[in-house]
Amino acid sequence: MINLYNTQIESLSIHRVGNKSRNEGMFLSQEPYALNDEMQALLKEYFLKSFREKEENYYQFVHDTDLEFHDLYNAVSSVFQDPSTVHEQSKKIAQLLFNEGKHPHIKSGELYVVYFDNVMLDNERMDAMGIFKSELKHDFLQFQEKSENLEAILQQGVNLNKLDKGTLIFNKNKEEGFKVLSVDSNRYDTKYWLEQFLGVDVFADENFNTKSYLKFCQNFAKDVVLPAEDKQQEVMFMNRAVNHFAKNDNFEESSFLNEVMENPALIPEFQNYKTEKAPKYKIEDLTEFPVSNTAVSAARKKIKSVINLDTNVQIKMDFINPESAEKFIEKGWDEERQMYYYLVYFNKEEKK
Repeated sequence: MINLYNTQIESLSIHRVGNKSRNEGMFLSQEPYALNDEMQALLKEYFLKSFREKEENYYQFVHDTDLEFHDLYNAVSSVFQDPSTVHEQSKKIAQLLFNEGKHPHIKSGELYVVYFDNVMLDNERMDAMGIFKSELKHDFLQFQEKSENLEAILQQGVNLNKLDKGTLIFNKNKEEGFKVLSVDSNRYDTKYWLEQFLGVDVFADENFNTKSYLKFCQNFAKDVVLPAEDKQQEVMFMNRAVNHFAKNDNFEESSFLNEVMENPALIPEFQNYKTEKAPKYKIEDLTEFPVSNTAVSAARKKIKSVINLDTNVQIKMDFINPESAEKFIEKGWDEERQMYYYLVYFNKEEKK
C-alpha cells in the first residue's frame, strides 16, 4: 500500500515531445524547473492524485534478453544511484518517448520527469521517480480589464484535475525490474505507453495473484456454476471462495477445491476451465501462493450477492457466512402457478 501524503518533489524537468511520424520535434529544457511552494503543491496533487484513487496494480520492467538492455530501466537506475543526474537522464527519457511516437494517432505533449522523496510503500520509506505526460488541451477563459470593459480571452491549457498519463517507479526490487504503477486516462494508445515506452509487465506479487485468482473464480461461477445450477449457487460459490481466502494466509488449490466446491462433479469442470482460461488471468502455474488481505477485501466489495428475478424482485444475500443461504433460503417449483419460488426463513424483520 502506498502513502503519498508527505511525499515531496525534489526535482522536476519539463520537456515537450512531438509525434515522430508527423515530423514534430522535441523541445528539451536545459535546466530543471524552479519550483515555488505554490507550484509544488499544485503539481504534486496533479501528478499523484490519480495514484491515490487507483487500485494498486503493480508492474515491473522486463526485457526479452536481460534488463541491462532496457534503456528506460537503465535511466531510472542511474537516477536512483545518483539523484543529481535526474535532469540529464530526463532528456534521455524524452528521447525514448519521442522514438515511440511512430503512429499518427499518438498525441504530442509535455513530459514531466520527477524525482520524489519521502514515499511510503508497504510502510517502508523510499524515493521514487515519476514520468508523466499531458496531452489534451482544454479551453478556458482569462479576463482582462480594457478601458471601461472586461474582455474575455479564450486560451488553452492543461487541466490540473486530470492526469493523461503517468508512471510511478519505486526504488524497490531493482533486480526484478523495480515496482511500477501506471495510469492512462486515454485508453486509445495504452500499448504505446505501457509496452512500447515503459516496457513493463505485471508484477506477480501476492496482491496480483489473489486478485487474479478471485477474478478467475468469479467468471467460473458465471460461466459454469450458474448454467449448471442456479443464481443462488453461483452467489454461494463466490462467497465460499472469498471466505476461504479470507481465513487462510496461504492459498493451496486442492484444499480450496475440497472446501469450496460442494458439488464434486464441478471439480473437473473447474480444472478444464482453468486449462482454457488461465492464460487470460496469468494463473497458468498458480496452485500455491500467499494471500493478500487487501485484495480479498477489495474483491468482497465488488462481488454482488444479489438474485434478480423476472418479477421485479431482488433477493440480496448480504452475509459473511454463506451457510446462511443454505439454512434460510429454499428454492422450489409451484405446480399450480408453473413458476419457481424462493422461501425465506427469518425470526423478525430488522428495522433500519
